[in-house]
Amino acid sequence: MLKESAPHLTQAAMVANSKTTPFDYFRRSAETFAKSLAIELVPYHVETAAEIQRAIEDAARSSKTGLIFPPDATTVIQRDLIIALASQHRVPAVYPFSFFVAAGGLLSYGTDQLDMFRLAASYVDRILRGNKAAELPVQAPTKFETAVNLKAAKALGLTVPAGLLVAADEVIE
Repeated sequence: MLKESAPHLTQAAMVANSKTTPFDYFRRSAETFAKSLAIELVPYHVETAAEIQRAIEDAARSSKTGLIFPPDATTVIQRDLIIALASQHRVPAVYPFSFFVAAGGLLSYGTDQLDMFRLAASYVDRILRGNKAAELPVQAPTKFETAVNLKAAKALGLTVPAGLLVAADEVIE
């Protein structure tokens, strides 16, 4: 998605806190996918706002670098800072949740949070009815959502492909 909107990218900086997210899992998945797009993945382990700022500023040194934020509590808490820095340094970024895009971020792709809450509620219901949690099947997310902010794309000088706009669940103009 990021490469579709910014085809000039040759590098992606993955920014997350390895203490609050399965960082290595996301890194391995992203590396595999990045190779197929001829993109070098550069992981940044961050824990504080200052480290996030340094990571984004470092990534911004190259006009061919984009940002990837996997789901992570630290980056969610620092959402406004991240969006402001990405915009200020004109670095395209893809976020894990649509509320980043609603707040001014460029793109998001991630699990549908409402669907995840519904799945959790059904588990709670089953446990309250006597099922043992350890005996319930593990469920992976099956519903994902894409959001695009055209105003942010325009500010970055990017043209979002029509195919991505058609596939998006939410387009902010």
